[in-house]
Order: sequence, then structure tokens, then C-alpha cells
Amino acid sequence: MTGFVYMMSDKPRGVIYTGVTSDIQGRVWEHRNEIHKGFTERYKAKVLVWFERHPNIVLAIQREKSLKRYNREWKIKLIEGLNPTWLDLFERIDEIDNAYMPHRNTTKWPDYN
Repeated sequence: MTGFVYMMSDKPRGVIYTGVTSDIQGRVWEHRNEIHKGFTERYKAKVLVWFERHPNIVLAIQREKSLKRYNREWKIKLIEGLNPTWLDLFERIDEIDNAYMPHRNTTKWPDYN
């Protein structure tokens, strides 16, 4: 089952929420419609500004945990590398294939081939 790591925001360079899911369209829909109480509801982070695809949910969870340790400026650079104007990518999920690929010298490389 494919996994996705994603980031939601309220506006360009606003709050950033990082999450993981196996159903990106369903999960983003839940955030946008405030189905669950929490960070994204409280801070109005309803705009999908970044996501990446992983071969399975286990690898996506590992990547999410890693990204949550990164500082804000690094996350902004990651977002702006894919989405420089911070547009809502929700309607373009099926058009964008942002597959994560680890550096070939890491121990994770075989998991992605």
C-alpha cells in the first residue's frame, strides 16, 4: 500500500502541519472539512502545500518522523521546491508524482527500488 507524507498550511509561509497517510485525498479532505479536532482545525491549516509518495506506509511513517525533526526553514525550502507559490495542490494530486528517492548511499535505497 502506497504511503504519503504531506504538509498543510493556512497561507504562504504560515503554519506548517506535517502528516502521513495511505489515502492522501481522503485525509486532506478530512483536514479541509475539520472532521477531526486538532492542530489543523485550530490553526486553519487547510491548504495542501506539499506531499511526496512512498512505496509503502512504513517508509512514509519513517520519513514523516524525520521531517518533523527538521527546522521550519528547511521545511519551507522543501515546500517551495515543489510549490513555490504555495498553491493548494489538492485538485492536482493525481497530476503530481513527487516520489521520494533516498540518496543511493543510504540504507533505505534498496527499499525504494
